[in-house]
Amino acid sequence: MAPTILKGKNYALLVGGIVGIIALACYPIIVHPMLYPEEYKKVQRINRAGIKQEDIQPGNMRVWSDPFKPREDEKHK
Repeated sequence: MAPTILKGKNYALLVGGIVGIIALACYPIIVHPMLYPEEYKKVQRINRAGIKQEDIQPGNMRVWSDPFKPREDEKHK
């Protein structure tokens, strides 16, 4: 049995189908959260309630701060 070689319209349909499937898979992961961030912020607030982030931050790192700003304990050296 010889392999089928796709040309013209059939090739375009194959490539378009693959691109479409990838785009369809990316929508709920990338596009929807960017368009409707309120839903995801609400879920994060509920899930993170009662967690003090300073206690679980690894490596003695600051929580959501400017990485180029010196720490308070390093200012006076």
